[in-house]
Amino acid sequence: MVASIELKRYTKIMILGLIWESTVGIFCRGKSTELEVVSVPECDSADSNHFANSDNLNYSEINSKRVSLDRWNLSSQKLIDSFPLDPIKENYVRQVRDCIFSAVHPEPFTSAIKLVAVSKFGVWAGQLGDGRAHLLGAYTNRHGTRWELQLKGSGKTPYSRDGDGRAVLRSSVREFLCSEALNYLGIPTTRAASLVVSNDDVKRDQFYNGSVRNEKGAIVLRVAKSWFRFGSLEILAYSGETELLRKLVDFIIKLHFPLINVTSSNRYLDFFSQVVTDTSYLIAQWMSVGFAHGVCNTDNFSVLSITLDYGPFGFMDFYDPNFVPNTSDDESRYKIGNQANVGRYNLDKLRNALKSLLNPKQQLLTEQILKGYPDLYQTKLMELFRAKLGLIGHDNNDDYLIAYLLKLMEDTRADFTMTFRQLSEITQQQLAANSISEEYWAIQDLARHKKFSYWIKLYLSRLNRNKLDTDEARKTRMENLNIIISFKGVNPRYILRNWMAESAIKKSERNDFSEVRFLKKILRHPFNKQTEAEDAGYSSRPPSWATELRVSCSS
Repeated sequence: MVASIELKRYTKIMILGLIWESTVGIFCRGKSTELEVVSVPECDSADSNHFANSDNLNYSEINSKRVSLDRWNLSSQKLIDSFPLDPIKENYVRQVRDCIFSAVHPEPFTSAIKLVAVSKFGVWAGQLGDGRAHLLGAYTNRHGTRWELQLKGSGKTPYSRDGDGRAVLRSSVREFLCSEALNYLGIPTTRAASLVVSNDDVKRDQFYNGSVRNEKGAIVLRVAKSWFRFGSLEILAYSGETELLRKLVDFIIKLHFPLINVTSSNRYLDFFSQVVTDTSYLIAQWMSVGFAHGVCNTDNFSVLSITLDYGPFGFMDFYDPNFVPNTSDDESRYKIGNQANVGRYNLDKLRNALKSLLNPKQQLLTEQILKGYPDLYQTKLMELFRAKLGLIGHDNNDDYLIAYLLKLMEDTRADFTMTFRQLSEITQQQLAANSISEEYWAIQDLARHKKFSYWIKLYLSRLNRNKLDTDEARKTRMENLNIIISFKGVNPRYILRNWMAESAIKKSERNDFSEVRFLKKILRHPFNKQTEAEDAGYSSRPPSWATELRVSCSS
């Protein structure tokens, strides 16, 4: 992670048009002129006229002009004052020690750039990340929430290894869309605030087969309450920088774990326990919507248990526990069915990183805490899947009912998202009579299984044990807000399928960003049926060409 001491003029372009749900300003590029603003509908445009009549934004000078970034209070000082800064000022790739941050400036694009879209708000590798992120600073909004702003793809840093510090358009579009999609699915995540593309050439071998080609460069402005990862602690422990590790963990606890007493001798134990719980819950939520991260290493696991760094991710179309979204993952280490196991592996690495801060008794207790991870995960997973099936309360046979359904889905290659969604739309009477129309195409696929009728009997029998319940109440419960499980919704109708992202990327490569903006608009309301989304086929069977799509780590 790299901190920029001051915002250069060109970095204002990255924040142009940013409208964050919880901030107080609309920001502009100041006097910089190398920018073509692309009109964006639905409060996505950076055009000031679009906001001229907005009465509900709480901005003091809204009429006919934007608020300059110069008037926005953005600072890295708290982070800089809290930790030693890299004393070497030159920006060259090296092994950096005895500090948390290096001060370097982002590298501007040299060609014309476009603001594409904005949003409302297992082996130690010896290196943390790929060194292409610049931390601009932190901002506290009017609600008192602190956000750290970071550029991804903004040039080389001392941590860049052999990379060029850039990101390409295709991966940046995917990160921009998916981080916003997960947020509106109710899953903890970093946020993508804006996306900028240039005509600068970035050379990439997308599938590592020797076929290098020039691609468009892009930068994502993304925000999070913290960008510290398991790897941020692990790298300090690995290099023996114990006091700096202690300082960092104390800083994280004080800033982000208010329920932990930062002066307690058990604070690191309490910190680890909370991260174990929160990580288990995060992965259970991924699984409940069929999301596979793609690269679940310790550098991509947040200490705040939020979804971090979107590379070769993927949402399952048909249910397959062996689904691997990353074609670079030859060993299927990060297949969707292994995410919970990899989560435990990463937590064990975090436990090892904390060892030097713990006494022998506390070290033994961290082992016991980690042993509780499988139960935490399974309990949360079943809670989510019971909600997906509209079940009330807990029954001893619920695990069997859910596992049986998933096995039927695996055997029939039934669509994961639409099977659950259509079960929330079809009536119990239709299920009992096996009267399944083409409208419920995913359930039709499931019904081909010879055991389908048996499962339906089990399911209807379980629903009948929901006392004082109605079929209409069940259907509503399966689709909409479920406060009990702290989940924005239960069964989405729309997810960011690979074919949808790919279609938007292909258009973007031709300087047509309309589908990026359209997808962002649709994915803000994934649980609501939308005519435009239906017309676009977003809840239909995936097209045949979708099965040929490949995504790699090259970005």
